[in-house]
Amino acid sequence: MDLDFLKPLLERPGPWASVFVETRRDTEDGAQMQKLRDRAVARQLVEEGADPATVGAVAERLRAEPTSGAPPGRALFAAAGEIVLDLPLTAAPPGVEATWSSLPHIAPLLYLRSDEPACHVALIDRTGADLELRGPLGTEDTGRAEGKQWQGRGHRSLPADRYEWHYNNKVENAWEETADIIAAELVRRCPPDAGTLLVLAGDARERKAVRDRLPQQLRSNAVEVEHGSRAPGASAELLDREIEEARSRYARERVRSALDEFRRGRGRPGEHRPGPMDGAPGPAAEGVPAVVEAVREHRIATLLLGHDAVEAGRPVWVGPGAYDIAVGRTEAKNWGIRRPEEARADDALLRACVAADSEALLVPEETTGPAGGLGAVLRWNA
Repeated sequence: MDLDFLKPLLERPGPWASVFVETRRDTEDGAQMQKLRDRAVARQLVEEGADPATVGAVAERLRAEPTSGAPPGRALFAAAGEIVLDLPLTAAPPGVEATWSSLPHIAPLLYLRSDEPACHVALIDRTGADLELRGPLGTEDTGRAEGKQWQGRGHRSLPADRYEWHYNNKVENAWEETADIIAAELVRRCPPDAGTLLVLAGDARERKAVRDRLPQQLRSNAVEVEHGSRAPGASAELLDREIEEARSRYARERVRSALDEFRRGRGRPGEHRPGPMDGAPGPAAEGVPAVVEAVREHRIATLLLGHDAVEAGRPVWVGPGAYDIAVGRTEAKNWGIRRPEEARADDALLRACVAADSEALLVPEETTGPAGGLGAVLRWNA
C-alpha cells in the first residue's frame, strides 16, 4: 500500500483521536443505529481522555455524514479540535473503534482499505488518448492527450497512386508524433516507482507503440488489455473487468515479490547474514527491535505486516519526529528523545514509513511471513 495519503498526519503533534466506523445505512433502523454509533464513539473518546474540542469535532463530522452513497466505512483522525483526515474505507470495520493515543492509530487501514493499487488507464487510438485514474473507490477522469493529426486525413479520398506513398508517410509521421505525445504525458502523470500500475487499452498497434516509448521502469509496470475504445458508446464492461483483474494480479505479485525478497534476505536459521557490524546493511529485518533499528537508519523499503501479528501491538517509545522510535524508554532517552511517549509498534513503524515514502504490505492469511507478523525488506543504502 502506498502511504502518501497519510502525510497530513505528519504535520502536527498529538495526541490523536482515531475513529473507525461502519457507515452503511440501508436498513429500516439505519438512522437509529447511526445515533447509537455516534454516541458510542463519543463515549469511548471521553473515557480515554480526549479533549472536548476534539470529541466535538468528531461528533460533528459524523452527524454530517451523507444519507446515501456512503462507503462501507470511514476513518477519522482528529487532533486539537480539528479533523485532519477523513478517509473512506473499502471494507466495513467489525465494530466501532475510537482511540485516544500519542500517535494516530493507522494500522487498521491496511485491513480496511483495498491493497489493490490505484492505476492509470490510457484509452489509445491514432488521434490521442483518454486518461483515467482508477482507485479502490471509483474512477476519475484525468484528461486527454491530444495527438497531432495531418490535415488531409479523414476528409478526402485516397490520393492517386503517385501520391499514395507521400500521403501514407504523412499519416504515419503524424501517428508517430502522437505516440510520442501520449507517452510523454503518461511519464508526466505516473510516478516512477514500483507502486504505479499503468493499463494501456485501445487499438493494439497504437498501444504497443506507446508502450515501446515508455522508460524501462514504467514500461515494466504497464499492461496491455484487449478491450476498450475511445469511440462514443463503446461498452466499458469488458474493459472494467480486465482492469480489475490486472489490479488484482499486480497486487498479488507485489506481495509475492516482497516476501521472496524478505525470505532471501532473512536467510535460513543459523545462517550468517551481513549486517552493520560487517560494515554492510543486511537486506531484511524481522521482529520489532530489528525493524526499529532499520527505521532509525532510514533503510525501510517495504514494511510487512501479517494478519493477527502478535508483535504489532507491542509497546515502543516515540518522540515528535517520525524516526524517533526506540524499543524501551531508557533507550529512547539515550537516542535523544527528551520526552518519550508510549505507542503501538505498528503505528510507530507505519508513521516512519509514511515519512520515508516506504510502502507497507499486508501478508495474506495462511501465508508464511515474518516471525511475529512484523518484518521489513530493507534498502541497501543507508
